[in-house]
Amino acid sequence: MKYVLVTGGVVSGLGKGVTASSIGLLLKACGLRVTSIKIDPYLNTDAGTMSPFEHGEVFVLDDGGEVDLDLGNYERFLDIKLTRDHNITTGKIYQSVIDKERRGDYLGKTVQVVPHITDAIQEWIERVARIPVDGKSGSPDVCVIELGGTIGDIESMPFIEALGQFSYRVGTENFCLIHVSLVPVLNVVGEQKTKPTQHSVRQLRGLGLTPHILTCRSTAALEENVKVKISQFCHVPAENIITLYDVPNIWHIPLLLRDQKAHEAILKVLNLLGKTGKPALDEWISRAEKCDKLHEPVHIAMVGKYTGLSDSYLSVLKALLHASVSHGKKLFVDWVPASDLEDATSKENPDAYKAAWKLLKGADGVLVPGGFGDRGVQGKILAAKYAREYRVPFLGICLGMQIAVIDFARSVLGLKDANSTEFDPNTKNPCVIFMPEGSKTHMGGTMRLGSRRTLFHISDCKSAKLYGTRSFIDERHRHRYEVNPDMVARLEKAGLSFTGKDETGQRMEIVELPNHPYFVGVQFHPEFKSRPGKPSPLFLGLIAAACGELDVALHSCGSQRIVTNGAVNGPKKLKCRNVTPAKCTKGLPDGVYTNGNGIYL
Repeated sequence: MKYVLVTGGVVSGLGKGVTASSIGLLLKACGLRVTSIKIDPYLNTDAGTMSPFEHGEVFVLDDGGEVDLDLGNYERFLDIKLTRDHNITTGKIYQSVIDKERRGDYLGKTVQVVPHITDAIQEWIERVARIPVDGKSGSPDVCVIELGGTIGDIESMPFIEALGQFSYRVGTENFCLIHVSLVPVLNVVGEQKTKPTQHSVRQLRGLGLTPHILTCRSTAALEENVKVKISQFCHVPAENIITLYDVPNIWHIPLLLRDQKAHEAILKVLNLLGKTGKPALDEWISRAEKCDKLHEPVHIAMVGKYTGLSDSYLSVLKALLHASVSHGKKLFVDWVPASDLEDATSKENPDAYKAAWKLLKGADGVLVPGGFGDRGVQGKILAAKYAREYRVPFLGICLGMQIAVIDFARSVLGLKDANSTEFDPNTKNPCVIFMPEGSKTHMGGTMRLGSRRTLFHISDCKSAKLYGTRSFIDERHRHRYEVNPDMVARLEKAGLSFTGKDETGQRMEIVELPNHPYFVGVQFHPEFKSRPGKPSPLFLGLIAAACGELDVALHSCGSQRIVTNGAVNGPKKLKCRNVTPAKCTKGLPDGVYTNGNGIYL
């Protein structure tokens, strides 16, 4: 097993996660099987109880793990499925060591940071690195480890010590350290400054870790004399100093690394040079270039509670991007603070009220993402009502689905006090209720989490067609409340259609308005499984509807054909329709075509 450690210095937010993901993608493109681990030095057991304002979104895995958003980057870039154990936290490590101490596993020893905590960290890394994550059997070839925070943080010290020991434990040919640092340009002098990087590397060396490669974040490519200076002061070969300068979109980062031969430097350290192929990134290059050339806009109003921090909705943004690029449209996200849509704001801050409604009314589609708490809920309900009444394409996710049901009950059924028991425990018309199996005393890990099955109860509906008219789907969940099954019959009689339910038939998973151009709400989070080359079907539907192309999208999804052993299941003679700007390509058996996005026509 080979290990690549990515650390960061100077300041946080340099893009270690994207760098680690890009390194993994580059190594995968060379033919290696790659896995990833994220180390977060905070004391929380996981990210589940942390506010999005505090730490960005909580990313949910198939096994129900609530983890750092960087694991979402790993899954999207590498198209892999990670587990909760791929996110190591100080809380998890200390809890495991204390559990052992309570059982008496240490046989009376004094339990200390060294060696017990540091050993636990190393053993955790070795165990998790061998878990297959790409659907194949056997261990991966390379594990990319990202250490959160910055070098010098007091909470990172046990991990730094453990990783220093780990580098000797696995051997020099099995361990490569990449340090991400900052080379700022001061406006006063216009010169690239190397001192922050020098100090960061010196501090790293002082803690027992020696970087093999430096990736320097800067607004522009490093000048040659700056590279030479960094090389001299940091004792890193000039060819191993990589510039990660500002690019139009993050899909260019792997290409920057490739162009500067970062893969060769890594493979040389790991003694793999000459044992792998050249990085095959044709599809990735095509997607990155296509994204840059898009000009026809599509505006999506994101009505949420945490609009002040875009990382709060990172996976939703990525899923929108994947879908818009697939449809050949340039995405514009119009951030609408939900509370600004409410009547109270019209009195307290009329300018914010007018601006929010102007954005909402000017959008091609409306998306209400998940969230917790009652702040801004009335604004979200008003957004759903506007989209429903004015036939604007709408997608509601988790809470977004629940507020759509509340609006329907209030506006169509005439139940003015209809609400969720989350916001009004005493409501006489509870449309949304607390799940029977949930805990009201413990917050962490007590929600309905991870991959759950949804069965389509109506096949002739938009959501089923977007998923290829399958009988069921598996999507990831994160919620405590659900649509009240006792009210479903009344809601359906009034025109709301619950097209997808769980395996018991009692839990509502997908809701649609059949007579609306596109009005879909889902209890699950489809954004977590969206990939650059495989956009989420429901996001594809939203973008297509916002562009007036939903009929084409539904037809193309319904016309998918699976090629197996050279045979095509279904009609062989199909007309090739160019449903996106990508050119149709021939070469598939018996006249079958693809539009370049994995959709057979």
